[in-house]
Amino acid sequence: MERASLRVKGTMINWQYYPKSDKAPELADDVVKAFRKVLPAIDSAQHTLESNAVLLAVRPHLEPKGFRVESGKQQKEKITVPVLFGRNGGLDKAFDADAYNEEQGFVIEVEAGRAVANNQFLKDFFQACMMHGVSYLAIAVRNTYRTSKDFDSVLKFFDALYASNRLQLPLKGLLIIGY
Repeated sequence: MERASLRVKGTMINWQYYPKSDKAPELADDVVKAFRKVLPAIDSAQHTLESNAVLLAVRPHLEPKGFRVESGKQQKEKITVPVLFGRNGGLDKAFDADAYNEEQGFVIEVEAGRAVANNQFLKDFFQACMMHGVSYLAIAVRNTYRTSKDFDSVLKFFDALYASNRLQLPLKGLLIIGY
């Protein structure tokens, strides 16, 4: 993968892959490239888009890579990922994801204003850890939100989490994208 940031007409995409000792897999690279392709339309320094608008912009670049992408808020438009199985193999508990590549076990969550302010990135992380068959998670957050540097704040948290080595994590990899 290229350097951790790329300038495009004054805008910047940032990313960090965890654990830092591992090279990001090819699909993570594809996800970063998808965000780069639409950066001028979603750049948080220029726009205050809601997460659904960002997901809509990046969707055409994720679907060719095998991702099913949420298309709306009705149940039939959501991407449901199993968590628990109940009686007779029925679904007992599931969480919704913004995008999911089932073959590679890769979930994407796109956040906007509440990523750090409401700790939504932590909820995304927790839910992905519980999802059946999920090995990789990407969380896309704004580089900046109002006066907060959301991307940097999320990185500080995961830097500490991975450096402490106190938790046994079920995910093989975590990709944080700042747009």
